[in-house]
Amino acid sequence: MPDKPWGGRFEERTSPRIEAYTSSLSEDARLLRFDVAGSIAHARMLGQQGLLKPEEAQRIEQGLRDVLRAFEQGQPFDPALEDVHMNVEAALTKHIGEPGKKLHTGRSRNDQVALDTRLVARERTLACAQACLDLHALLCAQAEHHVRDPMPGFTHLQRAMPVTLGHHLLARAAQLERDAQRFLASFDQANRSPLGAGALAGASLPLDRDLPAQLLGFDGLVEHSMDAVSDRDFLIQGVGSAAQCMVHVSGFAEELVLWATPEFGYFRLGDAVSTGSSLMPQKKNPDPLELMRAKAMRVQAALAALLGIASKLPLAYNRDLQEMKPLFLGAMDITEASVRALHEVLARSAFDPQRMAAALDDGATQATALAEHLVRSGVPFREAHEAVGRLVRTATGPLSALTQEDLARAHPALGSALPILQHRGPPASGTRGSPSDAERLLSVARAQHAELAEQLRLRQAKHAAVERLLTSP
Repeated sequence: MPDKPWGGRFEERTSPRIEAYTSSLSEDARLLRFDVAGSIAHARMLGQQGLLKPEEAQRIEQGLRDVLRAFEQGQPFDPALEDVHMNVEAALTKHIGEPGKKLHTGRSRNDQVALDTRLVARERTLACAQACLDLHALLCAQAEHHVRDPMPGFTHLQRAMPVTLGHHLLARAAQLERDAQRFLASFDQANRSPLGAGALAGASLPLDRDLPAQLLGFDGLVEHSMDAVSDRDFLIQGVGSAAQCMVHVSGFAEELVLWATPEFGYFRLGDAVSTGSSLMPQKKNPDPLELMRAKAMRVQAALAALLGIASKLPLAYNRDLQEMKPLFLGAMDITEASVRALHEVLARSAFDPQRMAAALDDGATQATALAEHLVRSGVPFREAHEAVGRLVRTATGPLSALTQEDLARAHPALGSALPILQHRGPPASGTRGSPSDAERLLSVARAQHAELAEQLRLRQAKHAAVERLLTSP
């Protein structure tokens, strides 16, 4: 069966139905540049090792760039050739002749697809890390702007203690710091070269595995050849990082959906990031935020599917691994798009500090401060807690309406606590949630941002090796 590079073993042609079923071309366009870059690195190694003549290596390298350009300008993939690897090789051979048939020397599609998958994983993890840091920078700027604006902090979705909006936003920024760290760690997990592992046990030819790894910006090799062709842990780790990030995105989105309701009124959605109703003229709907909640579930489902696929496989390579690529790419695309969309929503909307401050007027969030006032007066905490709880239970109106006499009846030591209930500004300086605490946390967040940005830059420099191979002879 001469139409397949592996056709020598077979007499019958592949069934068109099976050919379509097993094809990976629908997602292989995402791998094209990485496949060509990997092939250039492999060809240079073959030339250095004397497995290609110098002029053959040069023709292959330039021919690969020509083939890449042709495909990117619209030349279609041939479905009969199954995947991007064989399409590139066939196009190269048609373009430069016999030397093209030597490109696959010492290489299997098993280590070739493992290489391409690691390279695209590097790209996607870096893109998600960058999106997280961009959103982190915006949150830091907004936290600085609202560093003194008081609001209720919540537990169980009920008003709990006073904080500032800046303090609250920095909690979301802290989540993004961890997300960026996880994506950078996922890059590191992917950044080992499998090339040279062959189908599963290498080749008897004098290959140099280190040279392609260096040319492609890898930190080193996947040493065990069977592990090199079968390992997809880095995909699972990448989507695990994405799933955790989407937990944070979804939680923040849910918070903003609630805050945008008239019942809260803390967040005013911008026209450019909301939609209307086809029936109800008054509506302004937080559709992007609602979609973030649903898309988070899709990423979590992708993680479950990846774990399920990987858990059933014997060593070494199995075709099941093909199904992990679209799951990974889809999950990472959703995550980057969601973080970018959340950035857009926040940048084009506004918080309402006056509405937030008004939510503190009833004095209920000062209950803990009353108990701590008793503790400072020498009252045991459990007694203080009970006394203030009883005060809250028996009050006929908001705590802010209580008089000094009302407080003294609840406990003698509360007679001097009226200024606590009358306080309407941000929490006192030096306490958690106060402006001074938010300023301290902002300084920490910006230092962490600078460190993470530098770590990202170093990894981007490694990944830039791909483009250097594609553009530099």
